[in-house]
Amino acid sequence: MRTTTFGLSMRYLVLIALTLMVLLPFVSIVLASLHPSGSTVSGLRLPEAWHWENFALAWEAGGYSNLMRSSFIISGGVVPLVAACATLAGYALAILKAWGARPISILFVLGLTLPVELIVIALYYNLQSVGLTNSYTGVILAEVALFLPFGVYWMQSHFSSVPPELVEAGRIDGARDLTVLGRVLLPISWPALTTLAVLVFMWSWNQFLLVIVLMQNPAMRTAPGGLGFFVGQYSTNIPLLSAATIITIAPIVVVYLAFQRSFISGITQGAIKG
Repeated sequence: MRTTTFGLSMRYLVLIALTLMVLLPFVSIVLASLHPSGSTVSGLRLPEAWHWENFALAWEAGGYSNLMRSSFIISGGVVPLVAACATLAGYALAILKAWGARPISILFVLGLTLPVELIVIALYYNLQSVGLTNSYTGVILAEVALFLPFGVYWMQSHFSSVPPELVEAGRIDGARDLTVLGRVLLPISWPALTTLAVLVFMWSWNQFLLVIVLMQNPAMRTAPGGLGFFVGQYSTNIPLLSAATIITIAPIVVVYLAFQRSFISGITQGAIKG
């Protein structure tokens, strides 16, 4: 009994320590953003007065109206395309056992090892030759190609764990392939799809190098790209820089909090099935 209590206590201590390690940097950024603009900030010192106007100043100085619009346009195009293509490909490879399923699956897994730094220059010239640089379409297609290998691997793993009896029951009732996918498998796949959508949104929102290379027009850059230039201009103004950082990461936090139950459920199911 004592051993069990001691082990449980140690687990809670480790979890508390990890939580503090994650939360303290965010708390320090929030506190720094509330100090007077241009002031010196040290540690976790509380400001004498809460300067909420720093967020408005950072928004105007960084041009976040254009940056946030570009980020939402790109992420809003990437997430549904990756989710739809990954679902169809995962279904074809795991359930329909399409011709060449195993070699194709291996190619998708190899795609996970391909770093964007290795292909970004060649990708720029390829897209430039077809007029897709400095356009949302070019960035969306590039990010879809970048995130699709993981999406296919994720959905294929999920569909592989579905009991075959469900699919067989649907086919006995006369359902065709797309009907089986839409009416039998998708209703039980929302946790996996939600997890994939949240992850892809986070990756697309945080994508920096690809956007900087493909988007030469500053007005069309995304929030993380704009933050990189903001750092160069206001590197000594820590409160303003902290406010800009919070503005940049706020949509990710909101999306995660909105879908945290489905996200955790999808991650947990994947861990148990794996």
